[in-house]
Amino acid sequence: MFWCEYVHGRRSFDFAQDKSAVHRLKPKKPEKAMKLEKIEHIGIAVKEISEVSKFYKDIFECQISEEIDVPERKLRIAFTEISGVKLEFLMPTDSGSVVAKFIDKKGEGIHHICFEVEDVERAITELKEKGVELVDDKPRLGAEGKKIIFIKPKSTHGVLIELKEK
Repeated sequence: MFWCEYVHGRRSFDFAQDKSAVHRLKPKKPEKAMKLEKIEHIGIAVKEISEVSKFYKDIFECQISEEIDVPERKLRIAFTEISGVKLEFLMPTDSGSVVAKFIDKKGEGIHHICFEVEDVERAITELKEKGVELVDDKPRLGAEGKKIIFIKPKSTHGVLIELKEK
């Protein structure tokens, strides 16, 4: 006889009489929680990509990508990669853009940190269930064509976090 403790008491199984009891004793695996796979990139708000590119090329000998125009976000973006982590340079193309307002308020500097996740839609569901406030209720496509969402800084102790699908 084998004893199995449940939340509401005890129950015994006689495996000789009830072979199916073995299957009922296996604990149900919880669904895999959202996992941050890696730091995908760090977003840096800049006034002029050409000046930042020159600095990173001349001082750190980094290769800088071609600039990408993202008109729906009123941005131009360029990347460099250091030890497997990208730096994303965000230059506003309109004074009304979110990044322009960030620069006006806080100056140039780190704007956000992006983590890679397996499934952005599942991340949204899990974050909402946990009461985390999101900037985006639905994923949108980022500059590199992958699904992304942003988490409001007031839910993350002052850090704007982007989640990007693998």
